Formats: sequence, structure tokens, C-alpha cells
Amino acid sequence: MRNLFLQGLVQSALTEPGPSADPAATAELAALAARLDRAARRRLGRSLSIREIDAGSCNGCELEINALGNAFYDLERFGLRFVASPRHADVLLVTGPVTRNMREALERTWQATPDPKWVVAAGDCACTGGLFAQSYACLGALEGVIPVDLHIPGCPPPPAQLLAGLVSLLESNGSEARRSR
Repeated sequence: MRNLFLQGLVQSALTEPGPSADPAATAELAALAARLDRAARRRLGRSLSIREIDAGSCNGCELEINALGNAFYDLERFGLRFVASPRHADVLLVTGPVTRNMREALERTWQATPDPKWVVAAGDCACTGGLFAQSYACLGALEGVIPVDLHIPGCPPPPAQLLAGLVSLLESNGSEARRSR
């Protein structure tokens, strides 16, 4: 045991170096996130609060959504944040086909979100039901349960596409936030 400990002190780290960041891509993402923040402040008077909901997905979309909070994308630096309660959210970002077990929870979450609010279907499963559309446990696409303002297709959609979708949602001229129905 002592030999392993001493060996660990002498040897260098066995990890690979991280990839070098492309300055152009980094600048493009920063500009996209800044546009999103400006649009949210213009439309809402404050930064955007997002509540992510997994309605029965395979977790591929969640991995990409969670990447928005990592050191590379770092949405927090632009004032955008994920919130734990729908009562604090402006956007419901929903992934996965709606399963029978999640229908009521999804409807209650939508009702608990204050106006103005938007609903975003992120990923093919939320948009169309995807691979799971014909399953006995699924009700299909999100639009069959609650109204959807924006569809972001992809399996899974990359973080930059999610950001671009949120920007288009907030910058759209004619569409107002959904009101209670």
C-alpha cells in the first residue's frame, strides 16, 4: 500500500489534456446568450427563468440541457437561470414524450406557472412523440397535453440550438406569451 502511495506522488497525472476552445465558436455562443438576455429583459423586464421538465425521456435531451450550465456555456453569467419551482418560471422546457404517469404532473406544472409563460418542446420525443410515440405507456407529443409555443427538434438538440430556439421565442414579433386557457 505504501508503495502505491509513493508511486502516486512521483508519477504525473494520467488524464488527457482538455480540448482547446475555438475562439470564434465561444464568441458566437456568448453573442447568442447575450441576445437571449437582452430579449428577455426587453420582453419581461428581467432575466429569463427556465423550469426543465422530463415528461418521460431517455435523458439524452437532459444531458444537453444540463450542458447549458457547464463552464463552456455558463448561462448564469448572462442572468439566465434554471429554477426549481414552476411558480418562478417564465419558460417550461419539456423533454420526452408525455407518459401516462406524467400527464397530471405536467398539467399541474403548467397551471402553476404564472403568466406570461411559454412552453418549449425540446427534442424529437417532445415534438412528435419520437421513437416512443406508439408505446402503450406514452400519450405522444407534448402538444396533445398542453399548448406548445416552440418546437426545437433534434435527438437530442445541441445546447447552441436550444439557445437559438429560446432567442427566437423571445424575439418573435407577433407571438405574445401564452395566457391561461
